[in-house]
Amino acid sequence: MKQMMKIFNLAALTAGAVAYLAATTDVAAQTRRNCGPRDVVVARLAEGYGETRQSIGLGANNAVVEVFASDETGSWTITVTMPGGMTCLVASGQAFEQVAEALPARGQDA
Repeated sequence: MKQMMKIFNLAALTAGAVAYLAATTDVAAQTRRNCGPRDVVVARLAEGYGETRQSIGLGANNAVVEVFASDETGSWTITVTMPGGMTCLVASGQAFEQVAEALPARGQDA
């Protein structure tokens, strides 16, 4: 039983360390590689990937959240621009498809 607890504790500590390193590495990488002035980021998305803005919204702390996508290639990118003008890439992927779904009727689960 004690051996199982030692293995469990070691696994939990390892998982915690991996999660911590991944989080701190992502933050450091984001500030160096994945952020820049909005005009530079938008130009790179347009020139490098053929992506244009598909939607926009206001997030927490007045951050502007935008989705850029290419109808030709299906690539997409989500950006967040902070009030100071710094834009960061949050996510990207393939197979973008624009949909316009109607809301479900009241009382009906989605």
